[in-house]
Amino acid sequence: MNIAEKCLARHALSDLADKTAMIFVANDLSHRSFTYRELDELSARFATSLVLRGLVKGDRVLLRLPNTQNFPIAFFGALRGGFIPVPSSPMLTPGEVDYLMKDSGAKLFVDDASFFADLDTLHPLPEIHSAADTDPAYIVYTSGTTGYPKGVLHAHQSLKGRIPAATNWFNFRSESKDRILHSGKFNWTYVLGTAMMDPLYQGKTVVVYEGENSPVRWVELIQQHHCNIFIGVPTIFRQILQKTGANRESVPTLKHAMCAGEHLTDEVLAGWTERFGFPIYEGLGMSECSYYISQRPGDAIKPNSAGKIQPGRHVALLDADLQPVKAGEEGMLCINRSDPGLFIEYWNAKEANEKQFKDGWFLTGDFARVDAEGYLYFLGRRDEIIKSFGYRVSPFEIERVYRDNATIDDVVAFAENIGPEKTLIAMCVLMKTGALFDEQALIAWGKDKLASYKLPKKIYTLDKFPRSANGKVLRGQIPKQLGIDKT
Repeated sequence: MNIAEKCLARHALSDLADKTAMIFVANDLSHRSFTYRELDELSARFATSLVLRGLVKGDRVLLRLPNTQNFPIAFFGALRGGFIPVPSSPMLTPGEVDYLMKDSGAKLFVDDASFFADLDTLHPLPEIHSAADTDPAYIVYTSGTTGYPKGVLHAHQSLKGRIPAATNWFNFRSESKDRILHSGKFNWTYVLGTAMMDPLYQGKTVVVYEGENSPVRWVELIQQHHCNIFIGVPTIFRQILQKTGANRESVPTLKHAMCAGEHLTDEVLAGWTERFGFPIYEGLGMSECSYYISQRPGDAIKPNSAGKIQPGRHVALLDADLQPVKAGEEGMLCINRSDPGLFIEYWNAKEANEKQFKDGWFLTGDFARVDAEGYLYFLGRRDEIIKSFGYRVSPFEIERVYRDNATIDDVVAFAENIGPEKTLIAMCVLMKTGALFDEQALIAWGKDKLASYKLPKKIYTLDKFPRSANGKVLRGQIPKQLGIDKT
């Protein structure tokens, strides 16, 4: 099994060969389309270019490319030749790139168009160098909250692990006329799957954009390319509601919306559903297994729940003895080695592998509760759960509520240590343009929305949050940035 064969080559030999696979849109809205046959041939030629550069099966290829056709050409080309692509963000600093090069042992760094200039002079690589489901396919680096990021090595069979999402998160039409638009970048695992591997495996068409990020632009792209599925982070959906007048009449082709990456608030969910006539379906995942929990089309959406474990996934909520917890109890999300979507191992990280694999289970470190119907309520990592005066509080419960405040642009809840065994629930906010920060007013606003033990006792403000190269908020660094870290 080879991901490149499943996503491109087999379609290039079928009646989908001349179907549009991907449409790449520039900032000026000019665009270029590629069929399955064209993308397959270009990626095969790129594979040849890697062979001619002396690469052999298993060599790593670091990719630092924008959302243009060059990314899938390089990604699938490397896979086709049996090489291991390592996607990275174009926003990384030289020092961060140097770390990834050294840690991955990459033999080649692909970062500009010169690598693709002479592909038409090369012959396509005639065969796909991957035979087993367990062959290494690609490495993605976790953003991490402390220290250096870890490489997550996935097998080609990881594509099988994505299949449950096709019917338990996506809402694909059987006639293959779907057009998917995603607001993210390919180097992010979430986008690598939902905006490339998943839809191409199913023979769909993907609209890819590289340009100014604005809510108006996303509406324009949906309109111009007749997209019926839109995928993004909750912030994008909130901005569309706040800054555009778009509704179901202005985007009549749009029938399905999906989000992940941060928690969807009840306000955004209700506002979107009222204006567009259908909800936003939330998903939850991680670099090591992509998305494995989601809200399923047709199921009721429960407040504060990210949905259920997707059917077909080998995932369980376990206690400290690796036994299933009962409904209403807290447990750790664990993924069995038998789940095809689970990664092989952390790259060059023996200690991390030994720590997080136990008795055939991968211990995610993420805690949740499950109700009698199977809905999961995410609590966060154990080191993120706030223990204050005998109570255990998930920061995500607080953040979900406060994101509905009209003056707040974003929010992060955290534990503030004020003395030995004395921890307060604190919060840091980014205020919207023109809004004034008033700590006591914000605390009062939350009194009738949160139980008293969950209510922040202190609220701070910053101009911006510390973030990783992939845009993930570094929660643990906020107390240090505020100058209140007493550890």
